[in-house]
Amino acid sequence: MLELLKRAFGHGAFRPHQEAVCQAAVSGRDLLLVMPTGAGKSLCYQLPGLARQALAQQGSELSRTTLVISPLIALMEDQTSKLTSMGFRAKAIHSGLDRQVSRQACLEYLSGELDFLFVAPERLAVPGFVQMLAKRKPVLIAVDEAHCISQWGHDFRPDYRLLGERLPELRPSPVIALTATATSEVQDDIVRQLGLVGEARFIHGFRRSNIAIEIADLKPSQRNDAVLHLLKEPLSTPAIIYAPTRKAAEELALILKKTLRAAAYHAGLTPETRESVQSEFLAGKTEVIVATVAFGMGIDKSNVRTVIHTALPGSVEGYYQEIGRAGRDGGASRAILLYSHADKRTHEFFHERDYPEVAVMKKVQAALPAESLDELRAKGAVRALEQGVLEKALQKLQSHGAFVQGPGGELLAGPNANWQKTYAAQRAHKIAQLNKTIQFAGSSGCRMIQLIRHFGDQADSGVACGICDACAPDRAVLKSSRIMTDKDAAAIDQIMDALGESDDMATGRLFQTAFGEKNSKVKRNEFEELLKDLQRAKLICLKRDSFEKDGRVIDFVRASLTASGARSGAKREVRVTQAAAFPKSPKTILRKAKTKKARRGPKKKKRSFELRF
Repeated sequence: MLELLKRAFGHGAFRPHQEAVCQAAVSGRDLLLVMPTGAGKSLCYQLPGLARQALAQQGSELSRTTLVISPLIALMEDQTSKLTSMGFRAKAIHSGLDRQVSRQACLEYLSGELDFLFVAPERLAVPGFVQMLAKRKPVLIAVDEAHCISQWGHDFRPDYRLLGERLPELRPSPVIALTATATSEVQDDIVRQLGLVGEARFIHGFRRSNIAIEIADLKPSQRNDAVLHLLKEPLSTPAIIYAPTRKAAEELALILKKTLRAAAYHAGLTPETRESVQSEFLAGKTEVIVATVAFGMGIDKSNVRTVIHTALPGSVEGYYQEIGRAGRDGGASRAILLYSHADKRTHEFFHERDYPEVAVMKKVQAALPAESLDELRAKGAVRALEQGVLEKALQKLQSHGAFVQGPGGELLAGPNANWQKTYAAQRAHKIAQLNKTIQFAGSSGCRMIQLIRHFGDQADSGVACGICDACAPDRAVLKSSRIMTDKDAAAIDQIMDALGESDDMATGRLFQTAFGEKNSKVKRNEFEELLKDLQRAKLICLKRDSFEKDGRVIDFVRASLTASGARSGAKREVRVTQAAAFPKSPKTILRKAKTKKARRGPKKKKRSFELRF
């Protein structure tokens, strides 16, 4: 294996965990590989695929080719280009190619001329395509971005769900499922949906020791100024900034363009524009990309120094994958998350849009069959629904087997009579993912350790990272520490006294006991920050707990005194965390001035004023 690695790829040694994965794949075992972005997952199917080509000599039914099922055209083109430049024979078949080009790729596959063939999952739904592949079965099947197959995954994709029905025709070729983001729940679902048999599981490498994670609770109006402040730090670029909406991405890109080579990237741009923006970023002509989550999958730029999220991500899995685009060269990098609890309302809006209520879904399903979408839309029960809602409902009904499209385009009821249960479970899981992200953002303790535990890394040491804002608050960019004020001291006294009277209580109850819910001079977010400061000073311990209510698991945090915290006068050791001060941009100052003037109303006497930037 090492000799092949040197000869075929020019690498002198394997990265951690790669060799064991490759050995399992070469031996013909099905396997699931969960390894973070930039850790070398691609080699774990490319090298075994080449090693297994020797098997093709034992039977003419084998094509010598590794079949790679990949979700994005850009990802396929990137991998194909790299492999071709290394001297391998690689082709892709997808909707962006001319039919004759795709036909030629099929012919080369059947004649055993290809080392790698990349296809989109939708291609396997084309009548006759799987049967064509089965004429000369692949030596290995790799399912990339395998989290897309799972109903629990953060990028649910219906055609991935159907792979389990199509892969048996290509057996006995072993199947390797690869992803950078899969919790234990998603891992089990991937194995079940793909029909992996006796699979080996490799869950490794989630620690990124060169990424310092920092999380700051900021109002939306403060975040653009914070980004400007962050990008003025030495060695902060190249940078990727994730914005919650296309509009937000465009606005922030315009602000940054005044001082940096910045560009926006989102799904609303033309394919040509997206390709140009991406190419210039990869080439170093653009310093900063301001993007929605449409950007990043398959992007291989090793020297990204900063990844900033300007709003709360929808899931911990998506967040981890996005910050993993920083520091692939091993250099010191930062991942900054700017959020507030107000972000939850934005996610809830998108959730209601993308996951209609079960009652709405039942109306649409009951209106089937229909000869066409127009006929369905004209039916009484469906007529009142907005077009977008109807399309989302049909999409989800199809993915849960409650709706199928006939050969003539007719819309028919699907075979799954139990769709309401599976859909309701998926809908609830999406909310649970959001709640876990909120918990992560508001938590105390080492940020990297929490991510490692979330994914269940089998080999991690469990040692704190030492560089995140929880481990090293003095190194944080958006936070600083100070000595206590009289207000801080009084609030800490109330917290410690409440714990002294009734130790080990839920933080919600502790806040009520110490300050009361109404008219408190200490806000809930200030209280939460003080708890983290007390934990850093080793005066209290914070730990997660849960209970079940009405069939739902409710997570919460308990606070208790440590031995040091129980001592009199211990509060003198506390340093309080505060937000770092950074100058506001001229646009922000102007906007605030206009807002203040509008609030005062018209003046009787016109006065001139000057804004100083």
